[in-house]
Amino acid sequence: MPTFNVPQMTCGHCASTVTTAIKAVDANASVDIDLEQRQVTVESSADTAALAAVLEKAGYPNELA
Repeated sequence: MPTFNVPQMTCGHCASTVTTAIKAVDANASVDIDLEQRQVTVESSADTAALAAVLEKAGYPNELA
């Protein structure tokens, strides 16, 4: 399960956008958002690089935690 640091994720709307982006890659993904830590943990069969790329495309630069 990769965990991404997403510094620009600051509110519920951001969390919703991040979740939607990840679900576009893997509709069955389990997405856990921690707004306080600005982290996203994903349980998915999708490639970690693909998940990171879709977050970037959605406007959320990230790095693996």
